[in-house]
Amino acid sequence: MSGAGAWIRYGEPLRPEELDFAAEHYRAAILQPWELEAAAQLKRRRPEMTVICYKCLSSTRSYEPGPVHSSGVSHAEAEGAGGDWFARRPDGSRIEWQRYPGHWQMAVWDPRYRQRWVRNVVDELADSPFDGVMADNDVYDDYYGLDLPLRGIESMAQIREALGELVAAAGEGLQDRGKLLIPNIAESRRTPGRWQEHARWGGGFEEVWLGYSPTDLFDPVTAEAQLPQAAGPGLSILRVPTDGTDTHPNFLYGLAAFWIFGEGRGAYSATGHDDYSKLQHVPELDMDLGAPLEEPQGDRHVWQRRFAHGFAAVNLNQDGRRRRRIDLPPGLVDGQGRTVGGSIVLEPHRGVVLRAGTAASGN
Repeated sequence: MSGAGAWIRYGEPLRPEELDFAAEHYRAAILQPWELEAAAQLKRRRPEMTVICYKCLSSTRSYEPGPVHSSGVSHAEAEGAGGDWFARRPDGSRIEWQRYPGHWQMAVWDPRYRQRWVRNVVDELADSPFDGVMADNDVYDDYYGLDLPLRGIESMAQIREALGELVAAAGEGLQDRGKLLIPNIAESRRTPGRWQEHARWGGGFEEVWLGYSPTDLFDPVTAEAQLPQAAGPGLSILRVPTDGTDTHPNFLYGLAAFWIFGEGRGAYSATGHDDYSKLQHVPELDMDLGAPLEEPQGDRHVWQRRFAHGFAAVNLNQDGRRRRRIDLPPGLVDGQGRTVGGSIVLEPHRGVVLRAGTAASGN
């Protein structure tokens, strides 16, 4: 199928014309769990597309009317459990996430909550057109103002351990139904083996690949610690931060690294912060570079790789003095079909993806 793109689309309501474009250009899609007809339509039109639904591991949302919810346990269901499944501060108060009104932290360390989350999600997905679940907020640090300690919890390490147990139980349950679990695995580079362990049920989602924001990109050593994520296991969905426009240079920066280290096997996206209501796309996203002709070639954090039908290079350096000249194989064109010959100068935090082919008329 054409395109290595991931359509991360759990913001505003879907528009019909978006489905037409998505079926033509994307390899994977993450939708809200109530978008059942959209999921079914994508699977009918493109059976090989991986279409998964959003579910939060760590919170419930008090503003959602249901009957389908973006959390594994609805707010009403948690209330019906006597409130015991809500995380609480030492004074007994519940915790609403900073910057996300209506999101309430759940006691993921409570085995009863984990069991109910798994049962609910597995039952919901049993006869669903969705291929599986993108489980959000497999967190590493305190991103939402929990301000530990909490009742029964002293450290983020305890929360990470509990989420690991939830991911494993959910992965096993979904796998038994022929479904995938793809967690949003936060900061796996900080703990060796974390990505492989949490991605073994179908894949992993890295929401901050190569940087935290359009202007806060990782240093080369940190970036290189993330690069193995592109190779799996399962389906690796990698999202690089941009300012929300397709013309932002981070789009090609991340896409080049995606090809060099993942050989184009996963799915890739580049979006603004929490900007999941658009069709992000550049022509290079549809390029099929083919099988690699060599291993990734690196020198001082500049990497390149030749493929049967193209070429990719990326400069992971930060220092403006670290621009590098890259010699190109002959016969390459860019996303607009223009000939790119000889060599290029690649600035820090820039990438290039080129394909073999006939140049556009007049170029």
